[in-house]
Amino acid sequence: MAHFFYKLLPPRASFAQDMTPDEAAVMGRHVAYWKDQMDRGLKVFALGPVADPAGIFGIAVIEATDAATAQELGSNDPAIRQAEYGFRYELHLMPRGVMHSS
Repeated sequence: MAHFFYKLLPPRASFAQDMTPDEAAVMGRHVAYWKDQMDRGLKVFALGPVADPAGIFGIAVIEATDAATAQELGSNDPAIRQAEYGFRYELHLMPRGVMHSS
């Protein structure tokens, strides 16, 4: 198993302050998607928004069998699948990640 850092980047720096009702609905589907993945057994060690002064963004630290599986998780995020909203993401391997076991 490998660990990956997933970073969801919103369409603009002011997103948290001025998201539209449609964008809020997409964010609701985004949260539901990741919660469903967790319910199905995906190990997620961290998940949520980061209050960066330059602009909020979302993160997840996940465990996946390989990079292709992690990439598929990111590509299937409703925020990404609905490209018209302008979200994008980055995915980075954590080659020496140390995770708390529970």
